Amino acid sequence: MNPAKVDRTVVVKLTDLPNIGPAAAADLVQIGIGRPADLLGRCPFCLYDELCMRTATRHHPCVIDVFISVTRFMAGDPPEPWWAFTAARKRVMSGAAPAACDTPAGGGLPCSVCGRRLA
Repeated sequence: MNPAKVDRTVVVKLTDLPNIGPAAAADLVQIGIGRPADLLGRCPFCLYDELCMRTATRHHPCVIDVFISVTRFMAGDPPEPWWAFTAARKRVMSGAAPAACDTPAGGGLPCSVCGRRLA
């Protein structure tokens, strides 16, 4: 859904989330995310790694941006377009950011799976 049209009070389906259309929703379902609440506390990089593994395809890195946008939204941040997260993803992927993940429940601790976090 277009981030400008998201109403947090009626987020029930995956397609109610910012930046999630039918194709992205299908990707999330493939990795075990069936409803928005399933994204709580999840690492966007781990979600991306799981999608690539399950589909045996290396997806475009902008998929990580989409996953960052929805994990942050579910953690309480306002809806933003996926490209608002490109710079943060590039910092992490280049090694310029601390090696650790954007797991909201992690309290700044590294993801126990991938060891990353967004700066």
